[in-house]
Amino acid sequence: MTVPALQLHDEPVRQAAQPAQAQQNRDAGVDEKKQAEKGPPRQGPDSGAAGSRSGVKRRLLVVVLLLIAAGGGGFAWWRDTHRNHAPADVVLHGNIDLRQVALPFNNNERIAAVLVQEGDLVRKGDLLARLDTSRLEPQVAQAAAQVAAQRAMVARLHNGSRPEEIAQARANLEAAKANAVNARKTLERKIALLPSGGATQQDADTARANAGVADAQVDVNQKALDLAVLGPRQEDIDQAEAQLRGNEAQLAFLRQQLADAELHAPLDAVVRSRLMEPGEMASPQRPVFSLAIVDPKWVRAYVSEPDLARARTGMRAFVTVDSFPGRQFDGWIGFVSPVAEFTPKNVETTELRTSLLYEVRAFVNDPGNELPLGMPATVRVAPNADRTQPR
Repeated sequence: MTVPALQLHDEPVRQAAQPAQAQQNRDAGVDEKKQAEKGPPRQGPDSGAAGSRSGVKRRLLVVVLLLIAAGGGGFAWWRDTHRNHAPADVVLHGNIDLRQVALPFNNNERIAAVLVQEGDLVRKGDLLARLDTSRLEPQVAQAAAQVAAQRAMVARLHNGSRPEEIAQARANLEAAKANAVNARKTLERKIALLPSGGATQQDADTARANAGVADAQVDVNQKALDLAVLGPRQEDIDQAEAQLRGNEAQLAFLRQQLADAELHAPLDAVVRSRLMEPGEMASPQRPVFSLAIVDPKWVRAYVSEPDLARARTGMRAFVTVDSFPGRQFDGWIGFVSPVAEFTPKNVETTELRTSLLYEVRAFVNDPGNELPLGMPATVRVAPNADRTQPR
């Protein structure tokens, strides 16, 4: 009942608005007809220039957008291309390797004591074993005594004759001269008594012989005095000095044998094997210990010819082993063999290789000595990583 009342109330308003709307439409139609009769409106110079500039701006905007799109596509292509062609890491497989020392005694003698066990870490100069020296020590003492005696002989020759010896030689010469004078006078008396029969011819001959002996004794004592004054000959001194050097060399040899009776570690190492025990007879041909040098330590691996350029000396490497998952040891490529060889039977690679390979040594830092000899290891060579300097 309420709705029809509202519709009847609005109807006069709607009817009043219709004549006004019709009048506006008729006016608009008249205006359009007049405009059509006059022709299209004329455009001035300002409106044409504005339209031209607007078109140029739109074209420039399109060109810029095309260039931006082309640059983005080129960068994406360059990135994908270089990402695909970047040198990949070289992965090698091998075993931990190190140097070993077979350490024997230098003497043939019975072993008295062995002081270290397998696995012991020894430092350079540590005493490892000792020989029995009960027969060697007396020989050293005897050689030392001979050296002392010969050294005294050389000193005596260098010092020459003592003043007392020269005085003694001079006194002996004076006594010989006195004997010669007495013998000469006795000869003269015997010769004078021959005519009177006071002396026989035999007495005269005996006196003459005694006088000759006395004169000769004078000459002997004179030479002895000269030698005492001059001292020993240079040849005698040289001979004594040579004998002294020989005795000293023998003493040094025996002392070195005594020193070799103690076996010392030549460098820092780990005792890998203890091969002899106390009581056994040692010799230079039978090692007592096998020592493993813990530094340097490397992984002996093999690389194929296509990957040889990516595993050069000095490149940084990372070593991993199964015993320490998630851990890697720093290292570097320290040696690349210049000669190819056939694939060894014990080489460990991800695929079976039958071509020629090159031996590679990847040195590894292992200060804790956690990588034993022969442990399988994986080496990853990073061509793009910074090079590390060998120790």
